[in-house]
Amino acid sequence: MIIYHSTTPQDWQKFENLDHYESESLHSEGFIHASFAEQLDETLKLYFKDTEKVMILKIDEVNLDSEIRVEKSRNGEFFPHIYGRVNKSAIVFIEERLLNS
Repeated sequence: MIIYHSTTPQDWQKFENLDHYESESLHSEGFIHASFAEQLDETLKLYFKDTEKVMILKIDEVNLDSEIRVEKSRNGEFFPHIYGRVNKSAIVFIEERLLNS
């Protein structure tokens, strides 16, 4: 299964030279938020509406060391949540996308 995590270039840069990535939500909520492909555009509209550029991490669950749970979230939809760090070997592609330009 492929899932997607979106972050700002500034947050991604903090982990550029490490072998893993983690978002602030891992510490504050216990997991990293992610989306399925069909949820990605809505996630970007809702949570990055005031952001110029995002980094979209395409993550392959097969290579991920951390647990993924698909859980009910906004509007009763089910979203993948990553319970731990994202090892970079699980990131198969990184897209830099311009928003609101």
